[in-house]
Order: sequence, then structure tokens, then C-alpha cells
Amino acid sequence: MLDIQTNRHDRKYTPREMLLRVLWGLGRIAFSRSPRVGFGFRAWLLRRFGAKIGRDVHIYPSAVIYFPWNLEVGDASAIGEDVLVYNLGTISIGCSATISHRAHLCAGSHDYRDPTLPLLKPPIRIEDNAWVCADAFVGPGVTVHRGAIVGARAAVFSDVPEMKIVVGNPARVIKTREMKRNATAEAQEDHERD
Repeated sequence: MLDIQTNRHDRKYTPREMLLRVLWGLGRIAFSRSPRVGFGFRAWLLRRFGAKIGRDVHIYPSAVIYFPWNLEVGDASAIGEDVLVYNLGTISIGCSATISHRAHLCAGSHDYRDPTLPLLKPPIRIEDNAWVCADAFVGPGVTVHRGAIVGARAAVFSDVPEMKIVVGNPARVIKTREMKRNATAEAQEDHERD
């Protein structure tokens, strides 16, 4: 039998975390009501609450960040509209990574084997140049490796290998991501050869 009463009375957060949660409840109002183009303000506000936010990061005001102090985002990354960042555990997003609208990053669960269902906080890591597409779900403890793509509405419960594209529920690899070279990179290489 489940022991839900013990679960409800368990202390899941430190007193400091409880205070931060109350303060962030107020901060979230300013975050969500900021102008759509207020990327700098939102990054500044998240940093005040302990987030590690790189340069030129675009986080949209409708994104829901549960605990800023458990968030790391590298340079030039984006967290799109209505993204749910349920970061009970740390969620780290590398550089030039994209989390598209309505994606759900879930770094929290319960140990179903224990009758008291204790809270678990396994981290999530989204590496450089990865893309989590619209409505996708990334579960606790998952790493989406460099350059990988989690397709729209995919549900990921295990690590996604580097440069692979996964789709479906549960997600499965369908192909390898091949990067086209852009004109700027080609011109730079031509210039270096001359």
C-alpha cells in the first residue's frame, strides 16, 4: 500500500528553497508580464534568483521556469514560448541550443518502488547545438547530446546520442543530423586558404 501521508509530510525543500520559492512567485509576475522583446531583462531577473544565463539568450515571457537557481543556459540559446522548465533538479542547456514552444523539460519524479513515493530530482542536460522541438517531452536524468534533435511531440526517457534525430513515444533514432555549411563559414575558410 502507498503511504501518501508520509510523502505529504516529508520535507522536500530546505528553508532557503522555500523562501526562494515565495520570492520567485513574485519575481515570476514581472518575468511573465515583461515585453516579448525584453530578453535582457528576463535574463537579468533570472540571474538575480541564481540562474546562470549566458550572453544573447532569448527566453520568452510565457516560459515557465520553476526554480531559477537550478537553471543554466549557455550563450545564444533560446527557450521558446510556453516551454515548461520543471527544474526540481538542475537543468543545463548548452550554447546555441533551442527549446521550442510548449516543450516540457521534467527534472522531477517520484520513486514508485518506495511506498512513500519520495521526491527525486534527476538533472537534465541539453548540450550545445541541440534542438528540442515543439511539444516534446524530455524526462528526468536525460542528456540530449551535442547537435541532437528531439522531434516535435517526441517523448524522451533515455539519452539521445550526439547528432541523432529522435521521434515518437518512446523516442527512437530515425537518422543522423547532417549540417549544411553556411555561406559565412565557407567564405571564412576560403579566406583562410588564400
